[in-house]
Amino acid sequence: MTSTRTAVVTGAARGIGAGVARRLARDGFAVAVVDLDEAAAQPVVDEIEAAGGRALAVGADVADEQAVRAAVDRIAGELAEPTVLVNNAGITRDNLLFKMTADDWDAVVNVHLRGSFLMTRAVQGHMTGAGWGRIVNLSSTSALGNRGQANYAAAKAGLQGFTKTLALELGKFGVTANAIAPGFIETEMTAATAARLGVPFEEFKRAAAGQIPVARTGTPEDIAHAVSFFVSEGAGFVNGQVLYVAGGPRA
Repeated sequence: MTSTRTAVVTGAARGIGAGVARRLARDGFAVAVVDLDEAAAQPVVDEIEAAGGRALAVGADVADEQAVRAAVDRIAGELAEPTVLVNNAGITRDNLLFKMTADDWDAVVNVHLRGSFLMTRAVQGHMTGAGWGRIVNLSSTSALGNRGQANYAAAKAGLQGFTKTLALELGKFGVTANAIAPGFIETEMTAATAARLGVPFEEFKRAAAGQIPVARTGTPEDIAHAVSFFVSEGAGFVNGQVLYVAGGPRA
């Protein structure tokens, strides 16, 4: 990389987002660590800076149009115009269809889909202006269907269609768009799922690993490695793809 580029990672205070932010900083990017809670993002920034990198904590609700615009303007002003975007922010409101409320549906779809749309729309001008950009959207194996996750599965499947459309629209400007669909990743979100089911997390992970061909569950670093590839200079001919990082063939 001839000059420092700026990457934006949403939902980056913990879990997959934090792992991606740390990896991109090691790859030489200045990183905007975006999260709903700016204070929660600061420890990730501190860690990056302690390792010699450059980062900025930014608090924003990605589903809020004005907040997104303000966040991207701040990132462009305090770091540099962003040319890498990782749409990772997400929530779960799991329930069987007949128990799922409209609010639970809207909350999940708004963060995952509306949030990714708003962030991408706000950043794409910087990318097309530079003639270079990388967009990575976090989908999930749940896009293939998952009991109790009608809202989450629909949102994650929607992100795949969104990704492929971005690839068609932005490719001619030197901007690629790809998606990563993680399987079981060890995060606070999966730990919360285990707690909701009343299962100890270690037992929950062992059961999941028993269904995965590589016989282990994934880590945020596994996803961060795939993001690192997609945003690299050498991945410019990889566009509109969905990569399942799940320890086995899931699509």
